[in-house]
Amino acid sequence: MENNIYELSARQLNEKFLAGELKAVDIVKSCYDRIEKVESKVNSFVSLRKDLAIEEAKKLDLKRENGEKLGCLAGVPVAIKDNILMEGQKASSCSKILENFTSIYDSTVVKKLKEQDAVIIGVTNMDEFAMGSTTKTSYYHKTSNPWDLERVPGGSSGGAAASVSAQEVPLALGSDTGGSIRQPASFCGIVGLKPTYGRVSRYGLMAFGSSFDQVGPLAKTVEDLAICMNVIAGEDDYDATVSKKEVPDYTKVLGQDIKGLRIGLPKEYFIKELNQEIKEVIDKSVEKLKELGAEIVEVSLPHTKYAVPTYYVLAPAEASSNLARFDGIRYGYRAKDYSNLEELYVKTRTEGFGAEVKRRIMIGTYVLSAGFYDAYFKKAQKVRTLIKDDFIKVFKDVDVILTPTAPTVAFKLTDVKTPIELYMEDIFTISANLAGIPGLSMPAGLVEGMPVGVQFMAKPFDEETLIKVADALERKIGRLTLPNLD
Repeated sequence: MENNIYELSARQLNEKFLAGELKAVDIVKSCYDRIEKVESKVNSFVSLRKDLAIEEAKKLDLKRENGEKLGCLAGVPVAIKDNILMEGQKASSCSKILENFTSIYDSTVVKKLKEQDAVIIGVTNMDEFAMGSTTKTSYYHKTSNPWDLERVPGGSSGGAAASVSAQEVPLALGSDTGGSIRQPASFCGIVGLKPTYGRVSRYGLMAFGSSFDQVGPLAKTVEDLAICMNVIAGEDDYDATVSKKEVPDYTKVLGQDIKGLRIGLPKEYFIKELNQEIKEVIDKSVEKLKELGAEIVEVSLPHTKYAVPTYYVLAPAEASSNLARFDGIRYGYRAKDYSNLEELYVKTRTEGFGAEVKRRIMIGTYVLSAGFYDAYFKKAQKVRTLIKDDFIKVFKDVDVILTPTAPTVAFKLTDVKTPIELYMEDIFTISANLAGIPGLSMPAGLVEGMPVGVQFMAKPFDEETLIKVADALERKIGRLTLPNLD
């Protein structure tokens, strides 16, 4: 058996499996061997499905032996975030209130992965109900950054990002409501994509902010992102918000020339508060893109400064509505001692939700209340439209926007930050969710030995251009060598 199978990309694993060079069982066992070796340090997962995964791998080996048609992810181990449903698997959004909830159906993205013969390895840790940027709000445990075990992996898809960065799996699915794929991708030195709102089905994704949430891939390479997007994108009868636009073959743009591509640098994202060393890494990426023939244009997104306050009015409002279903009646946790229905509701939610989730529910309920709806929620929706209009205007002049992904590198697990300081971690990523456009983060270099991500944003449904420019830059600067963790 080939040594260090875990170092291979999703494409390499699939090719070696299809060619008969590797058995699916050996790939999956190698994956679990790696998890056994490093998981106690990183804590990426909340549950594993080892016996089931090995059985599925054996069936794949038989399919190949029998000459049956195999999918483009055949033999590829994939991890799934704990807010994405998988039939027969516990799914809790890392919250006590859903601690013992088992899904009775597959989410559309899981169904599509299975149809392409991916092997789902386990479920990854996350901030409770995807609310957070550290993965510290999880009910279960904290996840560490594989680059420095004393630092956060980012969030809310921190477990998914850490599982790829620690090379426990080559590919993972996360969700992104305000940067929850891109920020942990930046912190963990991997590639992450938030697709256009409506490009990927949300059926079976536990809702946080229904007009913001989007499922997307985290991977070692841009190529693997493209392959995964070919699988998970596209219309779905179970989700009315999914676009019926045809899904292109995202792998066709890999290796293409970007000469003449217009890349916009919004001045509002290069603020003086931005860490100078991070700015230098981003500047180097800009220089490399110039060498590849891209044209750099300074642009302005004037309503950017309102993005964070706008998001933290609208997203909690939607969360308040979405999380109202967790009441101790139909499913999930139920408080034991209560004397009437109201007390059951109050005690169940008080005991079942963590501090950050309660904070956002209260903010959301406040801004939706009769006396404050016009002053907060309605006004924030108007500002959201202005932010979206900024992007529409800029994309008339440029093909792609380039920004830092995060204002800092991964910070210490022990750092005490106020909620406002943590909300500001999403300052560069939130706008893409407000506008519904796609955003991709890829590693651009290191600061203090920690990865720094560069973010690309494009027009709605133009993931192709994001993949094309990110792949060109990745080829130019090379991939980061992921941590060994020995």
